[in-house]
Amino acid sequence: ACLKKPRYDLQPGRKRRVSSCGSPPPNMTIATRCDVLGLYRRIFRIARTWQSLSGLTDDTLKEKDYIITEARTLFRKNRNLTDVEAIKICIQECQTRIEMGLHYRIPYPRPIHLPPMGLADKKGRKFKMQERLRKIAKPVYLQSHEEI
Repeated sequence: ACLKKPRYDLQPGRKRRVSSCGSPPPNMTIATRCDVLGLYRRIFRIARTWQSLSGLTDDTLKEKDYIITEARTLFRKNRNLTDVEAIKICIQECQTRIEMGLHYRIPYPRPIHLPPMGLADKKGRKFKMQERLRKIAKPVYLQSHEEI
């Protein structure tokens, strides 16, 4: 549920309660919308107070910019999702990336290892099998990225 206090829309002569999360699109609950908006706000709060691991001002500014642009890009990319399960997967991915970034003090996704025989030439069955192996080996925090 949304933890923010509800706003009041003041119109002359009457008070009307307005949800701080707005009205959700079809097939999305208000709680899910509040979770998504809360994550979005949390990312921007983290970016505002972010300090680079190296402590250099240039690195800090680059990493802050990366955090903001990555969040905007991925949230806009997934904006039109209507499937509840897909939305939950995206929320889980976002939470995982936040926690890993805070723990390791690195805003970029951690590199992953390709499975054995993960680089096959683009011919027939072997290529399709390798594509499946790469898809299975993709961690939860990289589900929104097309390329490994």
